[in-house]
Amino acid sequence: MKHDDDRQLELPLRRPALRVIKGEGQPRTDPLVNRDAVARVLVSAGVDLLLKRISPERAELIEQRVDEALDLFDAVDRDPSAQPKLKAVLDDLEALVRQSAQLRVRRRL
Repeated sequence: MKHDDDRQLELPLRRPALRVIKGEGQPRTDPLVNRDAVARVLVSAGVDLLLKRISPERAELIEQRVDEALDLFDAVDRDPSAQPKLKAVLDDLEALVRQSAQLRVRRRL
């Protein structure tokens, strides 16, 4: 099929505006306040283990704390009096995550 009009289809294209997010090179850690945040810790630990940024022992410890926290979220749903124990486990898990992050930074230096 032959076209008599040799003009190319022209579309107005605009480049999307890029925004720079100032994070100062530090990863942001979300507070562990729900199941999703705790699950992200487990996924992150799995990635760190695969990339050999943490030891298998540390990854296993994180996995144990995550399992305990998820079980306690269920317990709190059944009985709110388990909330203080959940908070203690979440605080412990946050400290473990911070410690792991500090170890990663030291290994890069």
